[in-house]
Amino acid sequence: MMQGVLGVTMQLRNTETAYGWVTIILHWLMALLVFAMFGLGLYMVELTYVDAWYKAAPALHISVGVMLMLLFIVRLLWRLSNPVPEIYGQSFEKVMGLLVHRLHYIFMFVLMLSGYLMVTADGRGIAVFTWFEVPALWNIEQASAVFLGKAHWVLAWAFMGFVALHTAAALKHHFLDKDRTLLRMLGISSSE
Repeated sequence: MMQGVLGVTMQLRNTETAYGWVTIILHWLMALLVFAMFGLGLYMVELTYVDAWYKAAPALHISVGVMLMLLFIVRLLWRLSNPVPEIYGQSFEKVMGLLVHRLHYIFMFVLMLSGYLMVTADGRGIAVFTWFEVPALWNIEQASAVFLGKAHWVLAWAFMGFVALHTAAALKHHFLDKDRTLLRMLGISSSE
């Protein structure tokens, strides 16, 4: 155990009433990276050949995308091996909460997969920060690569829509319902 925010003791693993610090760190680290990736994606599509970041921005976006995929796999495995704290709200809110969370995972995976397939369409692997290379699975014809690029763009915007829903729900739980949903993900999980 370790001391959490406001001196509350936090567990490594989730319990039936609280998120553990591994879940909390993975959640907020991935949230930060998702926002950074979305912002970088918006920035880099506007660059021209003469811009200093013309090659560096996509390389950074791709490398961080691979690291985000690795974090996603760790997070998914961690979630499957941990209890999920009780969801607050009425029955329909609990169902919607589960649905949005599952769609979050699906959209995130498909978004990252589309990016990987688009970048490796020519059969070349991905150099990740010069640390290691992720091989390409196969060559994809140009028309399919263009489709994957458009799909990646649409999926990114759709995923940000789900992030907005997720954020709105967390704020509703905190300010209107006055329950501990948001506080638990901030590590403030005293006995209830």
